[in-house]
Formats: sequence, C-alpha cells, structure tokens
Amino acid sequence: MTPEQPAAAPGGRRPRRQRVVLSDRRRSTPVARTIMELEEQTSVGEVLVSYLVRAQLRSALLMTGLLVAGLFGLPLLFYVLPSLGDMVIAGIRLPWLVLGVLPYPFMVLLGFWYSRAAARHERDFLHMIER
Repeated sequence: MTPEQPAAAPGGRRPRRQRVVLSDRRRSTPVARTIMELEEQTSVGEVLVSYLVRAQLRSALLMTGLLVAGLFGLPLLFYVLPSLGDMVIAGIRLPWLVLGVLPYPFMVLLGFWYSRAAARHERDFLHMIER
C-alpha cells in the first residue's frame, strides 16, 4: 500500500469521503459584524468593551478591598484585643501563628475567586457578542 492510496474498507471498497466542517456558516454573519464593530471601535463596540472593563474593575476593587481588610484586620484585631496576643497554641504564640499562617490560604482563596470571576465576566462578554 502506498501513501497515495487510501486503505481499502472491508469487502474491497474504498471508504466514503467525509466532509470536514470547521465552523457553522449560518452563525458567522452577526458575530463577524459585532467583531468588526469591536475592531473598528464603533459606539456599539465601545459600550461592549466598557462593560467588560467595568465588570473586571469592580471585581478587582472588591478583591483588593477584601485583601486589605483581611491583612490589616489581623494586626488591628490583636491591637484591639491584647489578651489574644498572650494565648499560646502548640508552643507558639497566637499572633505569630495567625499572622504567619492564616494570610496564605486567604490569599489563595481570593486569587481563586478572582480568576473565576474574571473568567465569568469574559464568558458573559462573549455571550453578549454572539447575540
């Protein structure tokens, strides 16, 4: 068998050719028009992009506020309640334990939340474009 000849199907027949379709052409016209409006920076494209930017900015500011409140709230808690600073857990004073361990899972959770929110905003943006 040479590379130019296709493998024969059972029974000695050649396999049927299949048409490969990369995209649905019926949907491409409205989407292409919206993408063109985005590229040409028309008023419609500008509104769509500003919606995405506002949504991303709102999520970023909320995440930053939670991060600042969480990280600056811990030392403030120990300042307001000095009796917590005298507690010892497993031979380690509570302020060292809380300030050395607690911020890291908190930041990981905030990062996970932010990446999910950003992906959701981009998905909503794409759904708006496709409509």
